[in-house]
Amino acid sequence: MEMTSLSPGIILALIGGYFLLLIGVSFLTSRKGDNEDFFIAGRKSPWFIVAFGMIGASLSGVTFISVPGWVADSQFGYMQVVFGYFFGYAFIALVLLPLYYRLQLTSIYTYLEKRFGFWSYKTGAAFFLLSRTIGASFRLYLVAIVLQKFVFDRLGLPFDIPFAITVALTIALIWVYTFRGGIRTIVWTDTLQTSFMLLAVIGTLAVIFNQVGFDTLMNKIELSGMTQVFHFENGWSDANNFFKQFLSGIFIAIVMTGLDQDMMQKNLSCKNLKEAQLNMFSFSTVLIFVNALFLLLGAALYVYMDVQGIPPVDRTDYLYPTLAIEHLGPVVGILFVLGLIAAAYSSADSALTSLTTSFCIDFLNFEKQENNTSTELTSATDGILDEDIIHQNEARNSAYVSNKLTRLFVHLGFSVLLLFVIVGFSLLPNDAIISQIFKAAGYTYGPLLGLYGFGLLFKRKVIDFLVPIICIFSPIIAFVINYVASNLGFEFGFLILLLNGGMTFLALLFISLFADQSKPAVA
Repeated sequence: MEMTSLSPGIILALIGGYFLLLIGVSFLTSRKGDNEDFFIAGRKSPWFIVAFGMIGASLSGVTFISVPGWVADSQFGYMQVVFGYFFGYAFIALVLLPLYYRLQLTSIYTYLEKRFGFWSYKTGAAFFLLSRTIGASFRLYLVAIVLQKFVFDRLGLPFDIPFAITVALTIALIWVYTFRGGIRTIVWTDTLQTSFMLLAVIGTLAVIFNQVGFDTLMNKIELSGMTQVFHFENGWSDANNFFKQFLSGIFIAIVMTGLDQDMMQKNLSCKNLKEAQLNMFSFSTVLIFVNALFLLLGAALYVYMDVQGIPPVDRTDYLYPTLAIEHLGPVVGILFVLGLIAAAYSSADSALTSLTTSFCIDFLNFEKQENNTSTELTSATDGILDEDIIHQNEARNSAYVSNKLTRLFVHLGFSVLLLFVIVGFSLLPNDAIISQIFKAAGYTYGPLLGLYGFGLLFKRKVIDFLVPIICIFSPIIAFVINYVASNLGFEFGFLILLLNGGMTFLALLFISLFADQSKPAVA
C-alpha cells in the first residue's frame, strides 16, 4: 500500500536547513584561519573525530544509493571487496602514514619529487587531480539526478528547470561552507554528515522491520539468495570471484585512500603519527560493519518492494530513493533526504578542498614560496632596525594575503570545473554509478599505484622525464588488454587497477636500468 510521498517543498526546506547548519559550523571553525588551517587544520584534529567523519567521506552518496540497489546483481558479494579494504587500510597505517609524517608532507605527492624528480612529481599530482575530479563528479552527479527526478521535476512550475541549474546549485552550496575553513571545517562537518547518513539507514531498516515484521523479513531475505557473500563457483572468469574482489579491495583502499590527497589530508591533520594510525585502524574496522548494514538495507528494500507489490524501478540507483520518498512514509523520506545530502557532501566537500590543496601546493608552489619567504626574512633580521623588521612583516603579510586570494580563485575554479564535468556525465549510459567510479579509478589511479609501489620497494632512480609518458600509456594499454580479454570471456573487474599499476611498475623498473644510479635515491 503506497503511503503519502514527501513533497518537493519539504525536501528543499530540509536541504536549506541542513546547509544553514553546515555554514554555521564553517563560521565557527574558520575564524582566524590561514592557509595551514585550510590545508591540514594546523595538525590539531582529534583522531576520533577524523575517524568517524571518514566513514561518511569514504562511503559517499554513491554507497548510500548504489550499494543497496547492487544487491540484486551481486548479492552480498561486495563484502569481499570490503574485507580487502581492511588489509589495504592496514598497509596505509603501517607503511604510508609513517612515511608521510616523517617527511612532514602537506601534499603527499611531494614525496614523488623527493624520490624521483620534478616530472614524476607533477605527473603524480596531475593524475590525482584527474582521478579526484572524476570521482567527485560522479558522486555529485548521483545526487543531482536524484534531486532532479524527485524535487525539481515535481515542483509544478510552468517551465522545466535544466539539469545544469540543479548541478550548479549543488556545487554552490558546497563552496559556500568550504571556501574559508577548508579541511579545518570539513573534519567537523564530516562528523555531522556521517551521523545523518547512519541515522537514515538505521531509521529506514527500523520502519521496514515494523511494517513487514523482523522474523518475516529476515526469512524472506534468506530465501531470496541475496545474502551470499563469497563467490567461488565460476572461477577467475567471473567478475565477482572472491580472489578478484578481495585483491581489488586491498589495492582500491591503498590508492583511493593512501595515495589520495583527499583522504590523506584528513589523516595528516591529526596531531601525530600514533593518532593518525589509531584513526585508520578504528575507521577501517567500523567500515566493515557499516557496509554490511548497507547491504542488509538493500536486501530489505527488495523484499519490501516484493511484499508490497511495488513495480520494479527503472535503474537500481533509484531503488532506495523511490521507496524512501514515495512508499515508506514521511519520516523515512526525511531521513533519506538528510542521509543522501550528508553522504554525498561528506565526500564532495573534502574532494573540492583537496583539489584546491593539491593545485596550490603542487602546481602553484605555495608551500615552497612561504618557506622561502620565511627563511629569507628570518636570516635578514640580525642587526637591523625595528623599522626594517616592520617592513619585512608587512611583506610577509602581503604574500600571505596574495596566496589566500589565489586559493579562493582556485577553489572557485575547481567548482566550475566540476559543474562542466557533471553535466557531461548526464550523457553516460545508465550503469550503476559505483561500478563506473571504480572502473574510472582503475585507469586513473593505476599510475599512482605503480609510482609509489616502485618508490617504496626499490631504491633505484629512474629517468624522470620519461615518467609522464609511461603514466599516460599504461592506462591506454590496460584498456586495450581489458577490451580484448572481455571479448575472450575473461573479466578483469576491479583488477584492472592492479593490471594498470603493474604495467607502470614494470616500465619504471625497465627505465631504471638506464638511469644513473651513482647517487642514492632520497626519501
